[in-house]
Amino acid sequence: MLQHLTLRDFVIVDRLELEFSAGFGTLTGETGAGKSILIDALALALGERADAGVVRAGCEKAEIAATFDIAALPAVARWLEENGFETEGDLLLRRVIDAGGRSRAWINGSSATIQQLREVGEWLVDIHGQHAHQSLLRADAQRQLLDAHAGLEDLVRTVGAAWRRWRDADQAWRLASEGSDALLREREQLEWQVRELDALAFNAEEWATLDGEQRRLGHAASLIEGAQYALGVLADDETACERQIDRVSTRLAGLAEYDPALAEVAGVLGSVQAELSDAVSTLRRYTDRVDLDPSRLAEVERRMDSILALARKYRVQPVELPVLLAEWRERLATLSAAADLAALQANVELLQRAYLESATLLSAGRQVAAQEMGVQVSAVMGQLALSSGRFEVALLPVENAASQGGFLRGAAYGLEQVEFRIGGLAGNEAKPLAKVASGGELSRISLAIQVLTSRSASVPTLIFDEVDVGIGGGVAEIVGRLLHELGQERQVLCVTHLPQVAARADWQWQVSKAKRDGVMLSAIQPLDEASRVQEIARMLGGVDITEITLQHAQELLRSTP
Repeated sequence: MLQHLTLRDFVIVDRLELEFSAGFGTLTGETGAGKSILIDALALALGERADAGVVRAGCEKAEIAATFDIAALPAVARWLEENGFETEGDLLLRRVIDAGGRSRAWINGSSATIQQLREVGEWLVDIHGQHAHQSLLRADAQRQLLDAHAGLEDLVRTVGAAWRRWRDADQAWRLASEGSDALLREREQLEWQVRELDALAFNAEEWATLDGEQRRLGHAASLIEGAQYALGVLADDETACERQIDRVSTRLAGLAEYDPALAEVAGVLGSVQAELSDAVSTLRRYTDRVDLDPSRLAEVERRMDSILALARKYRVQPVELPVLLAEWRERLATLSAAADLAALQANVELLQRAYLESATLLSAGRQVAAQEMGVQVSAVMGQLALSSGRFEVALLPVENAASQGGFLRGAAYGLEQVEFRIGGLAGNEAKPLAKVASGGELSRISLAIQVLTSRSASVPTLIFDEVDVGIGGGVAEIVGRLLHELGQERQVLCVTHLPQVAARADWQWQVSKAKRDGVMLSAIQPLDEASRVQEIARMLGGVDITEITLQHAQELLRSTP
């Protein structure tokens, strides 16, 4: 769960450190005090997109650091290990955004990408925004909610991969069918080019060998002359170095008997004699081996000319000819396969069957999940004063997905579209959500779905950012109870303006905004029992807090379990 959050120079927060508890907590305060700033900061720590606007005016950078207890999340530990991050102890996510909008991130002290923050963040926190009910009207959001609730994400990915393989095979078959003459001409040209390079039988290592041999044979006379000159100077001439050093060494060795200081020089000269002797032996072996072979030189140069001719013909360097040959062979294999239209069509049919097999499994899972979700969301709706409403999940066949001939476009996510419907609110017939629900009803339906899907999720921390907008009265008390029950299983934080919801919390923070040194700043204060009474009374009665509102606030708190 989330343990600690630190903010520095973020929007209108100069410095803030918060310690989080388990259970259900609420964040309350005056409108505009900055209640959602905390959620925005946490979202950035989890990899949300950032810009320079989050840096407090006049500051160089904003910093956010979030610490999580991951002892009960072995999947996170495995992810950290696989990605090369420290796995011991708690998990620390840190994000810095400078005044120019540039962003940097760290995971457990090691530099990380924003994508890595997003990946690990998906295991840690699920944030439900106050406009979640708007996204709920999108068909893709409805499908993703159903699949996530049913635990079908892996199967959805399998279906998508199968669909893409089928699509690619279908495109290859169609291209081959429509352009067979052009493909045949290209294939014939490639076959001739491949035969030409195959006949050359050349590899990149040979070129280096030929080049070295050509250099040696072409300069053989100079090499022999140079080696013989070196032998003369070092050993063979009357005044050769070897003889001169031998004389000096012998004389110094004799003199060292009278003055030991010369013994060290004599020893050095002894080493020089040994090294010089080795050099002379190496030179003698070299002169015995080097020969003048004009026929071999001509043979090497003919081979190099053949290689260079083809390299110039195909406009590549000699060492690149083997790479070019490999590319041509690969392309030729592709064209050969493309020329076999029957095989291509058979492959399309094979991949179509594979897709339909996995898509049918997905459809069966969605059928079961749709029925269960309809019953469960309807039950929660009944608690939210929507007892006359009935929630349904309709599965509509994808257009042309029933066709058995040809490629099924638009079926990357399966054989059906998902549509949330409501019956009983405006007539008994179930109709699409967007057509029958008012704003207040839509927010309550959205909340019912979020509470239900959160219960089935594995994320340990749930955050609701003013999802209770448009709700009041007795329904608000039920919302508070639902979130409190959810807090028994998960860590839940709710930004709310409803006293009935705040009163149900296990802990409560108050957000306030005030000027300090001429600068408007936001602060968050944990509330004790007495402070909670005052804050809930403010939420009930506004600016003027009376004895009646205080009594009502105390009553609300006492009535909570």
